[in-house]
Amino acid sequence: MPQLYLMRHGETEFNLKGIVQGHCDSPLTLKGVEQAKQAARFFQNNNFALSRFVSSPLGRAQSTMRIMLHELGYHQQSCEIYDELIERSYGIFDGKNRAEIPVDIWRSRNALTPFGGESDSAVQARMTRALTRLMHEPRSESVLALSHGSATVQFKNAWEDYARCKQDVWIGNCFILVYEFDCTTDIFTNTAIIDPMVAFTRRVTKST
Repeated sequence: MPQLYLMRHGETEFNLKGIVQGHCDSPLTLKGVEQAKQAARFFQNNNFALSRFVSSPLGRAQSTMRIMLHELGYHQQSCEIYDELIERSYGIFDGKNRAEIPVDIWRSRNALTPFGGESDSAVQARMTRALTRLMHEPRSESVLALSHGSATVQFKNAWEDYARCKQDVWIGNCFILVYEFDCTTDIFTNTAIIDPMVAFTRRVTKST
């Protein structure tokens, strides 16, 4: 069964500063670079053969992917850009500090819509549409897809009823969500949520 590895980008400067980062962008921090390297090592250490690499068009996702491709020994041009993997739009709140934004905005599925942002259902539909199309394309036996925090969470929420692993998990930078894709039913089944930094630490601990 085809495998999808949906991953959030590494930590960025705006993540550190508490700035809402939708379609705006900021560079990876040194920690974010290390997270990307550890994610690549996770794939290496577990002998996961990847057949395809796709990324959001935003710089933080592409930077994460470039680091991983280098660590995994793939050519930089191996990555394809998928526009629909972009982070959710936060409308007028994009680029604002979280302290400036009303708390109620984060509690409602549609609260961002009046401010030019995307609703939860819109993000879920966009991500599902893009990833379903991707998994039906050639060479999609084992796909690494680089996306973003809210976009990844909304995709997870869309398919949580089919999940075979714990779902109430905070999705940190470079977390990897593993899905099986049924090409007949178009169902995504979440089988694991992995923090590569923790996975790497456990591996080192066991070997020493």
